[in-house]
Amino acid sequence: MRDSSHDLFLKGVGNNVRRYRKEKKYTMVSLAFDTDMEYRQIGRIERGEINTTIISMLRIALVLEVELHLFFLM
Repeated sequence: MRDSSHDLFLKGVGNNVRRYRKEKKYTMVSLAFDTDMEYRQIGRIERGEINTTIISMLRIALVLEVELHLFFLM
């Protein structure tokens, strides 16, 4: 069972991913294509449903041209 603070952290990270994705005018589908990820995975990350790998986060950061650490600021 996950701790509720973990859930809040994942949701915060997901919200940051969504915010930067929208700022950069990406759809989930276009971001998924450019990161070679499934668009459903992008959605699960943005909703805070999964604890994704740091490599996946790095791929997202590189495509969006965002410093990786910014996803983790709450």
